[in-house]
Amino acid sequence: MKNIFNQAKAYLCVCLLLLLIACGKKKEKYTTVSSIEGDIKELYSSYLTKTIQYLDSINATNEVSKQKDYYIQARKNFKFSEPLLAYSDKSNYKSLNAPNILIVKGEESLDTKVMKPIGFQVIEETLYEDSLDTLALKNLVNVTKARLKLIQNNMVLQLKDYHIIWLLRDQIVRIATTGITGFDSPVLNQSLKESEYTYTTIATIVKTCQSKFSSEELLNNFIQLIEEAQKALQSDFDIFDRYEFIKKHIHPQLAMLVDIQKDWKVTFPFEMALSNTMSTLFSETALNQTFFSDLKSDTTYIEEKRAFGKALFNDTSLSKKNNMACATCHVKDLGFADGKRVFDENQTRNTPTVAYAAYQRGFFMDSRAGSLEGQVVGVVKNHNEFNMTMDSVVVRVMKNQGYKDQLKKLYNNQRIDFNIRHAIATYIRTLNTFNSKFDKNIRGEEETLTAAEKHGFNLFMGKALCATCHFAPVFNGTVPPNYTDTELEFIGTPNLKQTAISEDLGRYNLFKTEERKHFFKTPTVRNIAKTAPYMHNGVFTTLKEVIEFYNNGGGTGLGFDAPLQTLPFDELKLTDQEIQDLIAFMETLTDED
Repeated sequence: MKNIFNQAKAYLCVCLLLLLIACGKKKEKYTTVSSIEGDIKELYSSYLTKTIQYLDSINATNEVSKQKDYYIQARKNFKFSEPLLAYSDKSNYKSLNAPNILIVKGEESLDTKVMKPIGFQVIEETLYEDSLDTLALKNLVNVTKARLKLIQNNMVLQLKDYHIIWLLRDQIVRIATTGITGFDSPVLNQSLKESEYTYTTIATIVKTCQSKFSSEELLNNFIQLIEEAQKALQSDFDIFDRYEFIKKHIHPQLAMLVDIQKDWKVTFPFEMALSNTMSTLFSETALNQTFFSDLKSDTTYIEEKRAFGKALFNDTSLSKKNNMACATCHVKDLGFADGKRVFDENQTRNTPTVAYAAYQRGFFMDSRAGSLEGQVVGVVKNHNEFNMTMDSVVVRVMKNQGYKDQLKKLYNNQRIDFNIRHAIATYIRTLNTFNSKFDKNIRGEEETLTAAEKHGFNLFMGKALCATCHFAPVFNGTVPPNYTDTELEFIGTPNLKQTAISEDLGRYNLFKTEERKHFFKTPTVRNIAKTAPYMHNGVFTTLKEVIEFYNNGGGTGLGFDAPLQTLPFDELKLTDQEIQDLIAFMETLTDED
C-alpha cells in the first residue's frame, strides 16, 4: 500500500512540474480570449486615467503655458484611447470630440434641445483664445473630465474576434477620412501627429492578439505597415501627401486586415457601414449599401426591381400634368442635376444630384426626409413638381399592365404605395459607380493623374479643409466611419445679387429652431464638374467662384452677420494656383460612362 501511495505521490509531483513548465512558457502562445480582453481593457483604462489626470492638472494651475502643456498631454492620451472609445462608446466619443458648434437634437420628435458643445476641440479653442476666459475653461475641463470618469467607471468591452477586426478597420478608415484632414484639431493643427498616436494603439491591440495568429509573418507584416505609416505621418500638415499615404499605406492596411480575418477564421454576424471585405476606400464595394437602406429587409429580385425603378424614374405619367418625371430634373448628362438656376417661383432651390444619394442619412437640401423612399413622397406631393398624392400615383401605375405585372411578380402586390417608392429608390441606389479618373488612379488601376490633380486632392484633404465637411470617399456630409449622421452646415451663402445672406432659411423652415437658420445639408462633390450652378440657390456658376467664396471666409468674409457660421476658418489664403489645382482635382471626380 505504501508503494502505491508513493507512486501516486510521485505521479502527482510530475503532473505539477509539467503544469509549472507549461505556465512558464511564453504568455502569448497561451493567452486566452478573456485575458486578451482584460489586457485591452487595462490599456484603455490607463489612457483614460492619464487623460483625466492631465485635465486635472489644467485646473490646478493658473499659468497658461503650463495649462497648454497639460492640454496637449491630455489630448495625446485621449487620442491613444480613440480606437477603443470611438468603437465601444460612439455617442460619448462624438460628444468629447465635437466641434465648437451648438448641438441641436430632437427636432424630429418635437423635443428639441439646443446644447453647448463640450470636449477637447472646445477646450482647445478656449485655451488658445487671445483673451482667455478662465471660468469657461475650468467649467469645460470639469465637464469633460466628469464624462471621462463616467466612461471609465462604466466601461464595457465585449471583444470577440469580429469586434476587434471592426475596431481596427474603423480606426484605419477614421485616420484616412478625418484624422489626416484637420477635422478635429482646430487650432494646434496636430492631426498628423495624433494619427500617429492612434496607430500606436492599433499596433498594441494587434500585438496583444498575437496568439490568434497562425501566421507570425502576417502579424509582423501588419506591424511593419503600421510603423511605416507612422513614419510617413511625420510631415508638415500643408505639404503632407495624402494621396500617396492613402494609396501606399491605408489601402495595404485594409487589404492585410482582410488577410488577418481569414487567418483568424473570423465569421461576421452582419455588416456595418464598412464592408467586411473592403480593401480600398474608393470602390462601390467599400461601403455596405444595405446599411443605408431598406434593401436589407428586401433582397429578392433586386436586379428586376432596379430595372422597374428606372422605368418609373423616367415616366412622366406619375405627375399630374403628365409632363414631369424624376429624370426631368435629374438628368444623367448633367450629373443627375438639371443645370438650372433658381429664377422663378416654380423652382425655389437648386436641384441636387441623386448620384451617390444612397450614402447619406438626410434627403432634400434641408434633410427633411429620412430615406430615399421618403424623398419620393416629397416630390409627389410638391405642388411645383408632381403635384399628386401617392394614392393617385398608385392608380396610374396600376393602369399600366406592364407595371402591374411587375408589382405582382416582384412584390406580390403587397404595400403597393411603398413598393413603387422602393423600386425608384432601388434604381437611385445604383447611381454610384466609383469609376472616375480619380478612383481608378487611387486604386492603382491606372497612372493618369497629373501633378496638379494630385496636388488638388491633397489641398482638398488638407490645407483647403474641404474634407472636414465633404468626407472621403463619397465626398459628402455623412460622417465616416460609422455613417450614422449626415451633417448640416451654415456657410453664409449669399442671395443671387450677393448683397446679403440668402433669404432661404433652410432647416429652420421645418421646426422653427432659431439655431438652424440657413443650415443646409452638405452635398457630394462627386460629378461636380457637371452639376453647376452651385449652392442651394445656384448663386455660383463656376467652381472658381465657389472656391473663392470659401477662400474669403464664406458669408462672414462677405461682411454678413453670421455668428453661427460653421466654417472652421476665417479665410483659407489659397493662391490662384492652388485654386486651379483644387478645380483640377474635383474635375477628376466625374464618373465615366
